[in-house]
Amino acid sequence: MTHLQPSAVKQITEICNRYKDEPTPLMMILSDIQKEYGYIPPEVQELVSSLTGVPVSEIYGVVTFYSFFSLTPKGKYVIGVCLGTACYVKGAQLVLDKFSELLGIEPGQTTEDGLITLDILRCVGACALAPAVRVNDKVHPQVKPSMCQTIIDEIKKAEVSA
Repeated sequence: MTHLQPSAVKQITEICNRYKDEPTPLMMILSDIQKEYGYIPPEVQELVSSLTGVPVSEIYGVVTFYSFFSLTPKGKYVIGVCLGTACYVKGAQLVLDKFSELLGIEPGQTTEDGLITLDILRCVGACALAPAVRVNDKVHPQVKPSMCQTIIDEIKKAEVSA
């Protein structure tokens, strides 16, 4: 906990207090922290444990089980390639491999500039659009490896005009 700024401790305490009357507040607390900071490092898990009484091992289990939580900072843009059955059968692994090649990173990693994280998703609920790729909140349907560079270029163009 020694690495946390006092302002972060205060904000995380406020988040925990917000849900103190809920019967099972952990998911809501962690979700709010993830939205605020982009990830949930060990020192934050320890603080949440001390504030809620939930063992760190249980918090860690939740953070590592659910793919929308992260132990490390994610990029401003997260490219998630669905590897659910429908997407996989329609070539999602080839799409993932192409993104990995073009970005020079493996799934779960972030580009050196902190701009893009490449993730594997288990299902985005868009099976009819397989293979689907999600960039933050936007779903790209029927993505082929030849489309990966265009998606990356769109991200870079959005970043320049931001």
